[in-house]
Amino acid sequence: DQGAQEYHNCSSFKLFKSSINMFIPKANRIAVFSYLFREGVCVVKKDTVSPTHPQIEGATNLEVLNLMKSLESRGYVRVTFSWQHSYCYLTPEGIEYLRGYLALPAEIVPNTHKKAAGRPEGRDREEDKFGGEGKPAFRGGGDREYRSREGGFGRGGGM
Repeated sequence: DQGAQEYHNCSSFKLFKSSINMFIPKANRIAVFSYLFREGVCVVKKDTVSPTHPQIEGATNLEVLNLMKSLESRGYVRVTFSWQHSYCYLTPEGIEYLRGYLALPAEIVPNTHKKAAGRPEGRDREEDKFGGEGKPAFRGGGDREYRSREGGFGRGGGM
């Protein structure tokens, strides 16, 4: 058998082991790539025996870990490792690669590249800074009348 003979001819097991590729079903690969493109980031715990990934349906944690490692080696994601978790950030080259792989139009961008929604419409901030007399609204009076110098039940005052 050719595989066993190839193993015996290798000088180290590590060399032979690294030449074996992991088979990842296409549906799982598309699920991982779709999640990564949609969010722009992916968190993967360094846990090779976990049967599922918490955010990605159908893919095992090992499959997600290996796909992120593969994308990192090609420069499509930037990985930061901390406390047994890999934080994978999509690079501009990775966005282009996944857009081609998933056949997505150029208008669709990851959530990390979308503009954040501005402040909700409401009261104007400039009017809130000062009270009616030009004094800051937080200096005395107003809704803070309950904090008088005398009385109260907290530290040092009271009955």
